[in-house]
Amino acid sequence: MAKIIHSMIRVLDEQRSVDFYKTALGLDVVDRYPFDGFTLVYLRNAENAMELELTVNHDRTEPYVLGDGYGHLAVTVQDLVAEHARMDAAGIAPLAIKEFFREGSLMARFFFIQDPDGYKTEILQHHGRFV
Repeated sequence: MAKIIHSMIRVLDEQRSVDFYKTALGLDVVDRYPFDGFTLVYLRNAENAMELELTVNHDRTEPYVLGDGYGHLAVTVQDLVAEHARMDAAGIAPLAIKEFFREGSLMARFFFIQDPDGYKTEILQHHGRFV
């Protein structure tokens, strides 16, 4: 069986992205590998075995075009309302909390945030299949 180990996104400004993911999701740099032309930065926290890989192309000066194929990352939290308030106070500008129902039952409570490069992350309340 395959094990998912990381998801990679390309970012324009390494420190800005590291700061965002530390503030928003509590992710810390666990490894950083500079190469000629690019740097790979791996982020993780104690809650996860999976990592977020930031790729920083040194010669890139223009923002990346995300296109219409990318969707979002998703994380779960114990207290959605508290996390929404914390992120709002930190200047992350989370979107409104939404609820998603299926066959009359709550399937998910969530909100979205967007990083400095435009990548979206869905923040879900621990509930049902999202635990």
